[in-house]
This record gives sequence, structure tokens and C-alpha cells, in this order.
Amino acid sequence: MSVIWGIPYLLIKVAVGEFSPVLVVFGRCIVGAAILLPWALAKGWVRPALRHWRALLLFAVLEMTAPWLLLSYAETRLSSSLTGLLVATTPFLAALAGRIAGDEDRLTAVRLVGMALGVVGIVALLGLDVSGAQLLPILAVALTVVGYATGPMVVSRALPEVPGVAASALALTVTAVVYAPFAVPQLGDVAGAPATALLAVVALGVVCTALALAVFFLLIREVGPQRALVITFVNPAVAVVLGVLLLDEPFTLGIALGLPLVLAGCVLATRRSAPAPAPEVVPEAPVP
Repeated sequence: MSVIWGIPYLLIKVAVGEFSPVLVVFGRCIVGAAILLPWALAKGWVRPALRHWRALLLFAVLEMTAPWLLLSYAETRLSSSLTGLLVATTPFLAALAGRIAGDEDRLTAVRLVGMALGVVGIVALLGLDVSGAQLLPILAVALTVVGYATGPMVVSRALPEVPGVAASALALTVTAVVYAPFAVPQLGDVAGAPATALLAVVALGVVCTALALAVFFLLIREVGPQRALVITFVNPAVAVVLGVLLLDEPFTLGIALGLPLVLAGCVLATRRSAPAPAPEVVPEAPVP
């Protein structure tokens, strides 16, 4: 998962060079839904999943409909390396959101130190790599992080019985329907587009959407929503390496300082708390 979701930043950067962010999201959803929806229908998972339509809509908005457009827009202004590194703060926010929502994990001193390190890393990134003119793209990434941090909580709390393939297929379908009125008039842009841009959208849909979401649901149910987001510890390293090697993006001082701080902060902030000690039971003296 860490590798699969470290690749999208490169693919999105390539795709938005030729297509609008709306068209990129629409294409990604159509390809992903075309793979997952027939699978879910064949297994008979769709009708039971629709009983949880409210939670599915919320999941779609938090994990796909809003974040993917915001992320695609952000990468029209920011490098894929910087975008991937900023999204790596997701576990940091997830730990905070989990605590507010009544997570059983306690905010220990170690976790608080991790959050502080994460903040310092973000400050290093924003202070050294980002100018004031890029405030809106940074805000778009921040809202993306909010969605990515809270989406898995919806899965674990409201969709525990819904197969991941069905939930993902329906969420992708909803997102495609939402963007269709805006994307369909732009389909003419696809005809003369370079093969690299088209392949980037297809790879986004097949690998980084259909395959990734099916596996991500399994991961959430295996280790919980906060631990599942630990995959973002490796994501930025993948994004930075690909950006530098394939897109000739600079390895800046902000990345050099911010990357280790953000990763160390996220590791500590999501560290599992030791269980609270059980109260000591003092045996009662026998009654004479």
C-alpha cells in the first residue's frame, strides 16, 4: 500500500499537465468503477451495501469526491514531491481525530512529542519551500489531509460489515456521477492528448484506485483506521524519489529538513499506547 499510494503524485502531476483536475478525477473513477462494480455485483454485495447509503456517501466525499479534486488542483501549482510530503501528515491528524472521537489510545508523552515534531516538520516545509502565492494549493492539500484522516474512521465505525470492494465501487460510481456534468464536455481533450497522460489516468484508475482501495479496506479491518494510515510514512519517500528521478523536481532544503521530521513525528504520534495497568486487587482477610 505504501508503494501503491506513493505513485499517484507522479501520475497526477503527469495527467494534470494535459487534462483539467475534474477530467482526471472523472477518468480515475470511471476506470476504477469499471473494475470494481462488476465484481461487487457478481458477488451480490451491492444490495446489502446500499442499506448503509448514508455512511457510503460520507466515505465517498471524505476519501474521493473532495480529496481527489483538491489534490489534482494542488498539483497544478505544487511539485509532486512536496504534495506527497504534505499528505504524509495524515496519520498525525488521524491520531488527533481518533482521540477526539473517543479512541481508546491515550495521548501519551511520546505521542505528544511526535505531534510536536510533525508540526516543526510542516513549518520547515512551508517556510522553506512555499511562497505566499501558493496559499490556495496548500489549503487544498490541508483539506485533502482532513478527508484522508477521517475517511477510514467511517469505514471502521459505520461500514464494518460492508465488503471493501462494494463500498469502493459505490463510492467511485457516486463520485463519477457528481463530476460527469463537468467532465463530459471536456472529453474532446482526450483525443489529441499524449499517450503518457492517458496512461497516467489509466494507471491511476487500475492500480492506485481499484487495486489500492480493495487492499486498503482489508488493511483497515486488520489493524484499525489509525494504524492503516501508517502507510503514509513511506508514501512521501516514494513520491520524492519518483519526482526527482522522473520529473526533474528539485530536492530542496525544505524537503531535506521536513521529511525526516514529519516521518518521525508521525511514527511517534501513532505509536500504540501501552494498556493501562489493571487495578491491583487486594485479597480480603478471612472472616473469623
